[in-house]
Amino acid sequence: MLVLSRKPGEKILIGDNVTVTIVRIGPNTVRLGIDAPREMNIVREELCQPSRVGSEEGPEPCNNIDVEM
Repeated sequence: MLVLSRKPGEKILIGDNVTVTIVRIGPNTVRLGIDAPREMNIVREELCQPSRVGSEEGPEPCNNIDVEM
């Protein structure tokens, strides 16, 4: 895992077509802006987790989740 330090307003480039901007840093959260092609699937990890607490099935595949923008 690559770990980078950034300040608000600074950016991280991923490949040729993804930019992650640090929008705001709070006491317990970081707000990110992600500029990527529409066809790229970007989902929060918790949306891929099983809905049952203590489930042993493992996470659902994230590529099958429909997200409205």
